[in-house]
Amino acid sequence: MTEPPPSEAQDDIFELLANPATYASTGAVTEVRRHQTHAAVVFLAGGRAFKVKRAVRYPFLDFSTLAKRKAACEAELEINRKFAPQLYRRLVPITRESDGTLALGGAGEAVEWAVEMTRFDEDSTLDRLAERGELTDNLISKLGPAVAAMHQRAEHIEAAPWIAALEQFIRNNTSIFHQHCLVFPADQVETLEHQSLAALQRLSSLLRERGEQGLVRRGHGDLHLGNIAMLDGEPVAFDALEFDPLIASGDVLYDLAFLLMDLVDFDEVTAANQVLNGYCTAARRDADYDGIAALPFFMSLRAAIRAMASASRLDVTKHTVTRSALAYFALALKLLKPTRPMIIGIGGLSGTGKSSLARLIAPMLAPIPGALVLRSDVERKALYGVSEHNRLPEDGYRADISARVYQVLIDKAARVARAGHSAIVDGVFAQSEERTALSNAAARAAVEFRGLFLVADLATRVQRIGARAPDASDADAEVARKQEAFATGAINWTRIDSAGSLMQTLASARRTVV
Repeated sequence: MTEPPPSEAQDDIFELLANPATYASTGAVTEVRRHQTHAAVVFLAGGRAFKVKRAVRYPFLDFSTLAKRKAACEAELEINRKFAPQLYRRLVPITRESDGTLALGGAGEAVEWAVEMTRFDEDSTLDRLAERGELTDNLISKLGPAVAAMHQRAEHIEAAPWIAALEQFIRNNTSIFHQHCLVFPADQVETLEHQSLAALQRLSSLLRERGEQGLVRRGHGDLHLGNIAMLDGEPVAFDALEFDPLIASGDVLYDLAFLLMDLVDFDEVTAANQVLNGYCTAARRDADYDGIAALPFFMSLRAAIRAMASASRLDVTKHTVTRSALAYFALALKLLKPTRPMIIGIGGLSGTGKSSLARLIAPMLAPIPGALVLRSDVERKALYGVSEHNRLPEDGYRADISARVYQVLIDKAARVARAGHSAIVDGVFAQSEERTALSNAAARAAVEFRGLFLVADLATRVQRIGARAPDASDADAEVARKQEAFATGAINWTRIDSAGSLMQTLASARRTVV
């Protein structure tokens, strides 16, 4: 089903909202900028923005009547005030006055509705930043925790209707793809449907379990890069999906999957891995170490839905939309390909560069977007219920506490591996028993294991520790000197000289790992 042409009534309304004189009562507006998507038109006027639903109907939404558009505006205002209250102001009628003219917020009969928002710099959205190569490490580090906090506030819903709808989402995609058989090869369409349905069946009990754990919620629903803006240095998600609560709902990892998939589509796999790890660290949910088994399916379904939505608009901007639809379709297939997870241990004394190396290797491991990084320093702080940058007393490093930390790390790595995902465990691993326990856990999980032990001279380690930005590690120069006396025993992990540059260390590690 394709969209109907814009109605004449909406043409008049769009002309009204594009006229700077319409906003005279609110202050001087010299220019109005207009942005149009497949479902809405946004008018930027001074410090405000007005969003009008287009009179369109697609397989996945219906704004064809005024009543439906008003209901969608009301829903948009309600749901987005939970995620971006600083942006969403009110619902405003466009009215037909007694003299027949149109007015914004007049006294006459409402002939259209607009959501009024506080305007922000449209160049601050993450898709624009990605296009300019401005997704900095500092920015990316904030995304995972921001999404985790958003999910913490999200409303819990009954899981069964959403789980039941997943099969229909898959079949709807297939139906649209078949309608555009000149774009999507029929055999690949059938392959995608078959693999998607097989993955859904394989994951069904896990999804039900996560629903019982309260992890199916009314989330954002449309969490791609274009719907996140940097405001006052912080990421803010806006334009949450409003037209169908069922489509907007889902497992919290399904909501996150849209952002991860979009970063991968932008060729930002490293950023996607950092967001995934930042999210899991901030959420602190043990259930996600099992639930990550569903992430490739979630990301694939998100890509397929994006391809379907693009295909539904092929008659609008055919060349551009065809290219994006095909890219999303190819990504959906790629994300479902079988992979071989592994567990990697990265050991070494403080200052040898373990955490820096782990961050670089993680995006290289399967499945996309890379390994979960489990770090002893972070786990130790979580055990004490403090933030990563809070320094623990010396008592927090007793031998029995360290043994507990390593056991938790190893158990989590094994869970992740059994879920079909790679894991990196980052810790000193000074004790041979710790190293053996990790390799044995990988064997029990039936995955490949690689152990790396980084070595560097004391002067290098002390210098690096002194130059660290705020970090989860409590190690200082004194700790580094004491570690020189550690009896590590025979080390059967691959020893890597990390005294040189990080890129040199990475090159040595890749020969063993990737």
